[in-house]
Amino acid sequence: MTERHLPPPVHADIVRVDAHADDEAGEHHTSMAEIVELCKRRGIIFQSSELYGGLRGAWDYGPLGAAMKDNVKTAWKRAMLQLRDDIVSIDAAILMHPKVWEASGHVQGFTDPLVECRDCHQRFRADQLAANAKGEAYCENCGGKDFTEPRQFNLMFRTFVGPTEDSSSQVWLRPETAQAMFVDFAHVQLTSRQKVPFGIAQVGKSFRNEITPRNFIFRVREFEQMEMEYFVKPGTDEAWHEYWIAERWNWYTRLGIRPENLRIRPHADDELSHYAKATVDVEYRFPFAWSELEGIANRTDFDLTQHGRHAGRELTYYEQETDERYVPYVIEPAAGVDRSLLAFLVDAYTVEEAPTATGGTEKRTVLRLHHALAPVKVSVLPLSRNEKLVPTAQKVSDLLRPRWLIAYDDAGSIGKRYRRQDEVGTPFCVTVDFETVEDDDAVTVRDRDTMAQDRVSIDRLPEFLAERLDLP
Repeated sequence: MTERHLPPPVHADIVRVDAHADDEAGEHHTSMAEIVELCKRRGIIFQSSELYGGLRGAWDYGPLGAAMKDNVKTAWKRAMLQLRDDIVSIDAAILMHPKVWEASGHVQGFTDPLVECRDCHQRFRADQLAANAKGEAYCENCGGKDFTEPRQFNLMFRTFVGPTEDSSSQVWLRPETAQAMFVDFAHVQLTSRQKVPFGIAQVGKSFRNEITPRNFIFRVREFEQMEMEYFVKPGTDEAWHEYWIAERWNWYTRLGIRPENLRIRPHADDELSHYAKATVDVEYRFPFAWSELEGIANRTDFDLTQHGRHAGRELTYYEQETDERYVPYVIEPAAGVDRSLLAFLVDAYTVEEAPTATGGTEKRTVLRLHHALAPVKVSVLPLSRNEKLVPTAQKVSDLLRPRWLIAYDDAGSIGKRYRRQDEVGTPFCVTVDFETVEDDDAVTVRDRDTMAQDRVSIDRLPEFLAERLDLP
């Protein structure tokens, strides 16, 4: 095997558990209720169509949430694309030819077991029914225990293209972004001139008609995925699978997830997808349970073989060095933007005792987000709305704005404004006071995590912050 085909070593202190490991989260430092309340109060994430009573399984991201979500995607793209030369990106259409989903098996097999409560007619996933102390399943809506027999329910959303609504115009909203990367494999490989091993990456919306969306943004009907299909030579697939497990573990820990809240759980034989030789989940210890954050699958040559067979065209790769033609195997790290963001929020959420100006203490809520993920990097705070302070504060804002996303906040006491910025994870606050305009032309820079304060001249401020902001 040539050196080019083999993965480089990756070092990671990975925690691995058995396929049947307990999913109980145990004692957690926070609750989902606290996260949901903070997100609603600060306009980070809130229910979609709330004006009309909301739509279950759909959430809107406010200004801070949208920025945070963009930062998660940017961090993923940096790791997958900017820092590598063996992965290229695409942006494929959400609507695809219906035969794509026949070839992939989604039309026949992308289902969940559905049951209905005979008392209130609420519908649930059969494998997610609540149970009492005796192990008896009951309806979370009315408490009833009489359910219909399970039937398979296809999770794909169906729609129609063109003016008619019949079987000839029926298409599906994609339930995953992966299939476009398989369908486009030959064209992308040819035009990008990549050699195996190489990857195709995509970030985009997917849709699943979940029977029972739950746990805030963890299980929803419309979500965003970060997926990469890494095409490798058969026989090297197991080594590359291990490589990407370590790579993805390291990505989460580099961005601040505590290792004790992560684990790698392999799929048992009876839960493996039909296309997979092996799959592991990167699981996070959410407040409600250990649950999947990302799946990393060895999909073998199933996808390229299937699409080649259904399309009547072989999807193979010719290796000049060895004069071989083969169907590549695929390693797929597939993560959810929304789930990743939720994990980062949960891990960063901290409530602690903080000193007050009068010498006492008070509760302080702070999001200790990695600086790269924080929606606002610096907040500029004039000590008051005094006419002497505002022009200088605005000048400081104008100085910093070209370099980072900043906030300008002049409402309320300075203590309340510090707390407000702590709650949304802003790493640094810059205070403009009367000494700034009357004496030293310097500002006070406050660190979110340590609450240490430094006096810095305005002309040195960009350099001072750049040295302390942990950004790519």
